[in-house]
Amino acid sequence: MGRGAPLGRCLLRAALLLALCPGAAGGTWTWLGIAAAGGPEKTGCPSPPLSPRQQELCREKPELVPAIREGASLGLRECRSQFRHERWDCRPPPAAFGQQLSSGTKETAFIHAVTAAGLVHAVTRSCSAGNVTECSCDTSLQSGGSASEGWHWGGCSDDIHYGMSFSRRFLDVPVKNVTGKSGSGLAAMNRHNNEAGRQAVAKLMSVDCRCHGVSGSCAVKTCWKTMSSFEKIGRFLKDKYENSIQISDRLKKKLRRKEKSQRKIPIQKEDLLYVNKSPNYCVEDPKLGIPGTQGRECNRTSEGPDGCNLLCCGRGYNTHVVRHVERCDCKFVWCCYVRCRRCETMTDVHTCK
Repeated sequence: MGRGAPLGRCLLRAALLLALCPGAAGGTWTWLGIAAAGGPEKTGCPSPPLSPRQQELCREKPELVPAIREGASLGLRECRSQFRHERWDCRPPPAAFGQQLSSGTKETAFIHAVTAAGLVHAVTRSCSAGNVTECSCDTSLQSGGSASEGWHWGGCSDDIHYGMSFSRRFLDVPVKNVTGKSGSGLAAMNRHNNEAGRQAVAKLMSVDCRCHGVSGSCAVKTCWKTMSSFEKIGRFLKDKYENSIQISDRLKKKLRRKEKSQRKIPIQKEDLLYVNKSPNYCVEDPKLGIPGTQGRECNRTSEGPDGCNLLCCGRGYNTHVVRHVERCDCKFVWCCYVRCRRCETMTDVHTCK
């Protein structure tokens, strides 16, 4: 399957792999396959992509299945957007998806966080839209405000509490009887990174207001709380990825930093954690599911991660000319057609060796 394959087909193959080998990603990320089960209009519970516990939740709340599916797609789309110019571009081959999700790297941490955030975002939006019977707007903010400052709560504030609660129930696998065992930190790390994604959505909640008054005087404002755009949430999590913390793979009552000299520094809820260092994404490694950067398009003049020097890992790049032909200088001719010129441009395209 090529790199440009539709998201649904990629996720379906990933889901089948994870369903056959649920231990590959702790059994949690089989839910990503639900995004391949169809568009938001379908409400069935796909199997095998979901674990038995998730299937049960799905049967209990069929009205949330479109939001679950949208949450998976939302998270993966944002992951690919944030990393589109980097050596790891969040596009592993479908057959290697499970391997990467169980690798315990910084990249795994980001995927867990951004997709957990995607589920919160999609479920909360569904609540605000009135699509779910047991949640709607945040009723705690439907009265009150500040009369002296000329505003009051109104409208429909996003009920993020329900979205976060459902995300925990759906995604978090209990960590039981694993204290001190090698690899136990990986399961705890995944739960922590799930929660870090949810905390990002909560932290970036904002207040929107609408003015009321004669001639737009804004004598009184009606305000409500709303979630930030998911792009903003993605940028916040990317920053956390850049400053992620390596932890020990052995769980000693709580998560702890790998570096003994830093263990007194507390780990915050919003921090992203990883166990293993990232592999070399420059060169193709089929065993690890790494496609390498050969053939990736790069920017010859950029000094950033999309620049040919960094993206091509010092191997150099090839340049070829792409010819573009399009209609231009179009004019309406009375009556009744449009006359255009045929314009041709040549563009240099650089790809990694």
